[in-house]
Amino acid sequence: MCENNIKTLAKVTNGELSVCCECRVYHLEFNNIYLELNENEFEQFKNYLFDIEMDYWEYKYASAKVKRKIPIPSMQQNLVLMFKREEIVELRMLLSSRATHVFNEALTVRDIDYTLILN
Repeated sequence: MCENNIKTLAKVTNGELSVCCECRVYHLEFNNIYLELNENEFEQFKNYLFDIEMDYWEYKYASAKVKRKIPIPSMQQNLVLMFKREEIVELRMLLSSRATHVFNEALTVRDIDYTLILN
């Protein structure tokens, strides 16, 4: 993992997208998933993500007992990443210009993930 010259491009509630300015490797963190992608892999992943037919997968796995019904296959045959519709929408936001660009805006109440306990 690159340690120097990493620039954060965008953030959403469950993830962050950054890039190493030297080697042009993209770092995608989302929930418990971390991916390092070169420019070509990043574009392919982005295109795949925006082409997913969410309705098809939700219909296909409608009777499945799993919560996450939308698969994203990996190069490893026995590894498939599964997502809910809301997660795909948030991932799309992260990879598009609709994500919150870091340091360009002040925090809002929704950006603060904190459980308030009144005694």
